[in-house]
Amino acid sequence: MASARGIGIVNEPTLRRAVAATLFAAMIAFVAIDPAHGEEGRGPRLVAMTFDDLPFAAASESRKLEAVKADRIIRRTLARRGVPATGFVTEDNVRALGPDGAAILSGWLRDGLDLGNHGAVHADTNDLDMESIRQEILAGEKTLLSLAGTFGRPVTFYRFAYNHVGDTEERRSQIEGLLAERGYRLAASTIDTSDYLFDRAHQRAASDPAMRRRIERAYLDHSRKQIRYYQALNRLVLGREPPAIMLLHSNVLNAMTLDRLIAIFRAEGFRFVSLTQAQEDKAYRTSPAFATRFGPMWGYRWARERGVRVDGNNEQEPPNWLSAYAETGVVADR
Repeated sequence: MASARGIGIVNEPTLRRAVAATLFAAMIAFVAIDPAHGEEGRGPRLVAMTFDDLPFAAASESRKLEAVKADRIIRRTLARRGVPATGFVTEDNVRALGPDGAAILSGWLRDGLDLGNHGAVHADTNDLDMESIRQEILAGEKTLLSLAGTFGRPVTFYRFAYNHVGDTEERRSQIEGLLAERGYRLAASTIDTSDYLFDRAHQRAASDPAMRRRIERAYLDHSRKQIRYYQALNRLVLGREPPAIMLLHSNVLNAMTLDRLIAIFRAEGFRFVSLTQAQEDKAYRTSPAFATRFGPMWGYRWARERGVRVDGNNEQEPPNWLSAYAETGVVADR
């Protein structure tokens, strides 16, 4: 999912299964997803890296130093590895960090990285009328557009909180119209790793280095499985792999693991491109014509749009021990 906010860690696996059941109960042709399906004859694999909730997902006065350090590590890793990226800015998080918030955004722009709009307060469009959604978009521009203008950089993409883009077809169409009025494209996302859940656990283990290492290993193992799962899903639905779009969050866990995550992508045969380059692919010319109150990755949306039934229960959840630790700080098997 796009964010843990408002979802609840304990219920997340159940929610994902519910999403899958809701999305595909009416579909007509069941096909199991095989991660090895379609490997032969595949063209170059491309991926765009995106980070939500800039300048820092858990922004607060008490975590300023943590935010600045995590951001510095993320940007240095991207630069060292030659990886382009887009960061999606939440205005509320900028304000929460005071001057450091704007300084972090300036660092992204100075480094040649891209920024997008992620709204003012990370509001859920399911709970808003159209005028409130419009205001969420506009208020999200306050710091972002000013800084981008200073650096002569465009702000092309908008990503909604939780990837909620319209719970009815009428609202979905109206929401896209609001983006078009402001000159935005809807940012896609095709790979989700529940990184916010792993980060919640990682923060609980702040004083336990051994547990932090265990969480990082589990996160990277899960990420590898999710990369393979979602690429197989896209091959199943589209008959090919369009450029992947990785959904991450600006947090401490990703700062500590990004170098290894990049290595996983490269070992899987991926080359890194910008979000703009990724969404030049014909698969992204229009967003899937599918309304839902949930926030599934685009492979699921494409499947629903095309009437291809896939079993979302085949998608692996984060380990049970991890989910429990994120919620309670206790691991039963330790």
